[in-house]
Amino acid sequence: MPFFVVHEHHSTRLHFDVRLEMDGVLKSWAIPKGPSMNPHDKRLAIMVEDHPLEYGSFEGIIPEGHYGAGPVIIWDHGDYARRSGSIQEGKLEVELSGRTLKGLFVLTKMAGKEKEWLLIKKKDQFARVDFVLKPLLTPAVQRKLAVRVPPCDAS
Repeated sequence: MPFFVVHEHHSTRLHFDVRLEMDGVLKSWAIPKGPSMNPHDKRLAIMVEDHPLEYGSFEGIIPEGHYGAGPVIIWDHGDYARRSGSIQEGKLEVELSGRTLKGLFVLTKMAGKEKEWLLIKKKDQFARVDFVLKPLLTPAVQRKLAVRVPPCDAS
């Protein structure tokens, strides 16, 4: 079964990157407001470049001077199943089995847009209208990451 990961990324602005293992890479969308378990929320999802599968386990600090500089932590992860659609069709329904994100979600491309999609939680037994997104990356965790992860080679 393919996996998904959601990175909490504190770069220029806090955002969450939803990544789905697909065709040997991680297909990725940046979600400025983060994913939601509330079916009433339609979250803007900007499709970004594919990432290698190894990036799915990355946690650390991207050094200043590099694209996306700032701390990154895994906010959620798990397996997923594609239920219908495809990226090429502009509509993809997946069932996520994560710690926080569970159940059916739809990624749907916005009409007339190249990279803009919407991430929407479907109404199912896991939907929660009282959902509040809670970032995990506290200052203490950021300090721990700085010690644990050596900086990338800037050359």
